Amino acid sequence: MQPQKSMMPARVEFDLSLTRTLVPLKDMSEAHLLELLSNSDSEIICAGQTIFARGSYDAHHIYLLHGNVRLVDENNGATLVKGRSSLLPIAHHQPRLVTAIAESDCSVLRVDSERLDKLLAWSQVADYLQLNISRQRDLDEDIDWMMTVLKSNLFFKVPPINVEEIFSLLTPQVVYAGDVVIRQGELGDRCYFIKEGQAEVWRHNESGRQLLAGVGVGRCFGEDALVNEAPRNASVVMKTDGVLMTLNKQDFFRLLKEPQVASVSLESYAEKIATGAVAVDVRSEEEYSELHLNSAVNIPLNLLGIKSRMLDKNRTYIFYCNTGRRSRAAAHLLTQQGYQAFALDDCVNLFSQTRWQPLLDSSSNFLLRDGVAQKGT
Repeated sequence: MQPQKSMMPARVEFDLSLTRTLVPLKDMSEAHLLELLSNSDSEIICAGQTIFARGSYDAHHIYLLHGNVRLVDENNGATLVKGRSSLLPIAHHQPRLVTAIAESDCSVLRVDSERLDKLLAWSQVADYLQLNISRQRDLDEDIDWMMTVLKSNLFFKVPPINVEEIFSLLTPQVVYAGDVVIRQGELGDRCYFIKEGQAEVWRHNESGRQLLAGVGVGRCFGEDALVNEAPRNASVVMKTDGVLMTLNKQDFFRLLKEPQVASVSLESYAEKIATGAVAVDVRSEEEYSELHLNSAVNIPLNLLGIKSRMLDKNRTYIFYCNTGRRSRAAAHLLTQQGYQAFALDDCVNLFSQTRWQPLLDSSSNFLLRDGVAQKGT
């Protein structure tokens, strides 16, 4: 059974309600999901076309939205996958272990795996931070603007592990109606978020002064100054009294550098577990159910703020995911809370190299009770 020659697929519009059910896309905030989809492709694949070939590496999550796909392995054995029978990506393994051929006309969603992983971790750390903020009564009035800040695409390039640091680097500035915060033509070295008040964006050109937009609470302006040396292309004037939070270029670059997180190697993992450490899978419940480390419990990163109270600060926890990004963020966040938390090194190799298969389990689930892992019933 030979794969058919690939053809250029036709792009189609996204069905957002359908996309929101996919794993792990369903665990992202709408702002992060829309940012992800802005650089993703939804395609129509004609019957007989090859979606991907065995042995290839395409660095994409590919979801079957409609239609049927035949998966052909190295022994020419075939498995039929029907549309919507799974919310997980099709045979997601790099390099590909099978060839996927459209059995009927199909629609698929292609998502860049690296971009998905970054935005997913970012979104879920923001969820963790939102819960922590909501628990601090003195921040009740700040929740709305702080969460709007976290949804700003300015920070999507910041490693998720640094999300907590954003607010510590913002400096308050009291402003009054009529104040010119940014002046067109000047060089800038900082951006601004509106905590209180409203501003207007104006541009001067040959025909005069033109109002471009109004800017409200939580919105950012002047961010171009953080990434280039070009003069300001517009002026921003306060419409009302208010409070701005400023972030300078030097601090923004600090946010782009990911700190080191204490880790445990795959080679020493079994020994750590034997001496009482607990493995924690921070992927979604669906990802965990498909395949996970033997004896590992499941605490999805977006639920970490709620379930961290089930952990014991006197016990060692080893966090892992499928890339290391979500697990490093989890280990860092809990270390800040006083837990003995480590990230597992080489998470990608855990699921891609056959030497680690004896450590994996697809049939038994484990629950966290009194801070330790116990097999579920």
